[in-house]
Amino acid sequence: MTGRLSGAMMAALLASSAIPAVAETPDRERIAGTVEAQHDANVAALRDWIALPTIAAEKLNTPAGAEYMQQLALDAGFQQAKIIPTDGVPAVFATLDSGADTTLGLYFMYDVKQFDPAEWNSPPLEGRLVEREGEGLAMVGRGAVNQKGPETAFLAAIKAIQASGRKLPVNLVLVAEGEEEVASTHFDQVVAVPEVRDALAKSIGVFIPSAAQGEDGSATITLGAKGAVEFQLVVGGETSDKYPQTDIHSSNHARIENPAWRLVKALDTLVADDGHTPAIDGWFENVRPLTERQKMLIAQNAELNPEAQEKERLGVGRWIDDEPYVTSLERFYSQPTVNIQGLNAGYTGQGGKTVLPGRAEAKLEFRLVPAMTKDEAVSKLKAHLAKRGFDDVQVTVSGGYGPNETEEDSTLIRAQKALFEKDGVPYSIIPRNAGSWPGVIFNGPQLNLPASQFGLSRGGGAHAPNEWFLIESSDPAVNGFDEAVMAYVDYLYAVAEEAGRSD
Repeated sequence: MTGRLSGAMMAALLASSAIPAVAETPDRERIAGTVEAQHDANVAALRDWIALPTIAAEKLNTPAGAEYMQQLALDAGFQQAKIIPTDGVPAVFATLDSGADTTLGLYFMYDVKQFDPAEWNSPPLEGRLVEREGEGLAMVGRGAVNQKGPETAFLAAIKAIQASGRKLPVNLVLVAEGEEEVASTHFDQVVAVPEVRDALAKSIGVFIPSAAQGEDGSATITLGAKGAVEFQLVVGGETSDKYPQTDIHSSNHARIENPAWRLVKALDTLVADDGHTPAIDGWFENVRPLTERQKMLIAQNAELNPEAQEKERLGVGRWIDDEPYVTSLERFYSQPTVNIQGLNAGYTGQGGKTVLPGRAEAKLEFRLVPAMTKDEAVSKLKAHLAKRGFDDVQVTVSGGYGPNETEEDSTLIRAQKALFEKDGVPYSIIPRNAGSWPGVIFNGPQLNLPASQFGLSRGGGAHAPNEWFLIESSDPAVNGFDEAVMAYVDYLYAVAEEAGRSD
């Protein structure tokens, strides 16, 4: 397949959208000059932010991460920025009133995933600039692409507009959490604060900065994201007296149950014999199938993102059941999953140790699709285990939320289409991101707001060693940092213009 949309595919997109072209960003050349002048400072700002990781799972740099995020907002021109306490890691709430007719909500996360320095080619907190073959100069560090690179680029965009002597075309309401990487355990508490809720309610929608540009320069518009629930299953001396309190000699397995085997038996009931189809009782009861429009969008996305390239990126040679590429993508975007992230029990070092473990734990996650909910998924899991007699399997939910979805004709999405069409950026639309972010907090009750992702920047390695964000691109079709900043500048003006058309 080709790496570009065919003429027919692009024509279908244009016909389906019927979006008027957006006007040129006012004083764009002047703003771009400001961005260029601020390049070194912006790159240094990203490096400095990478050097301070907030890791919710380890309670690392809390509340320091929130205080840092608060200062970043103030430095970017937000008139007020407050730390919002929660029962876990604090959040940040900030507002920037430019006197505009339109208010835009903005979601940030300031936390990052864990890392093992031994797995990295350069120190994960150094923010080293590394040449990537065929790509250009990239910054490597934990959080570089998820999400500090895109967020730094957005902050740089609003700084540049103001430094160029202009007011922002929209007012901004920012909410930034420090627990996204543990499935946003307490984020609902943040949005429930009356001051935060009332400010967001004035917005036309909420978006999260992202790095959504492909290696050929193409863009992806997402109309939602799967939900996520993170949880642990534990079996051992802490859950039943039929297991030892600590590891004991393995000869005792003749008379004492092994919690690791018990955990394996429980896990095996969660999926069918094929090893991937969820088998939790009632799991598919509320799963909404793809519409014909969504299937068409997925087929268009497949043309823009070649199968061979996708397999190489993932390091695989085939899809489940050797399915065709488009079928695998339909599964990717539409199927809820039950995934084992990791298993831990007994001795895992070199050689054997002849022990019977006193504890076995599995870390799992659900990915949820419309119209599933977090509460439904957790309730069905517990009922499923109880029905099969696994009362000695402890279920601990560490965080989670349901899926989110936004209409294709919302202002946020229409502005993206108009911008890409004006600039000649090839793009596809997908029904939802197969990954997750807590957009449901915004487009669910009580706010009922559109929630989307946007960003014309490039990076990779999220949650993995050697995470990177492109700073200087060797391909004119692909954005480096400064071009990514200007894409946010243009998007703010496109949103304001599109919102004006809707009034």
